[in-house]
Amino acid sequence: MDRRDTDNLGPEASQETGEGVWPYVGVGCLTAVSGLVGGGMIAVLISKIVGAAVGCHAEAETGAPCHWDQYWTWGAWIGLILLPSVVIWRMRRARAASRNSK
Repeated sequence: MDRRDTDNLGPEASQETGEGVWPYVGVGCLTAVSGLVGGGMIAVLISKIVGAAVGCHAEAETGAPCHWDQYWTWGAWIGLILLPSVVIWRMRRARAASRNSK
């Protein structure tokens, strides 16, 4: 059985969020911050793995992997764009499905 995001609303949906742009702005801003930090952290993990694979030693004083700042920057940008895009796309799909079922 294929379940949609709107299937758990019950028989009478509360319709608390409006149909305007503001719910998208709110969700987009929150997920942008999460995507920025999460993407950067995943990229630093990747830089640690790549550094170990190529034999690049971490900084002795801080333990930071080689070129972590370049990896973090790219990962943060990717997360900043990708996570809000996916969440807003899914949110729009759920709203369209809800409107079509009425």
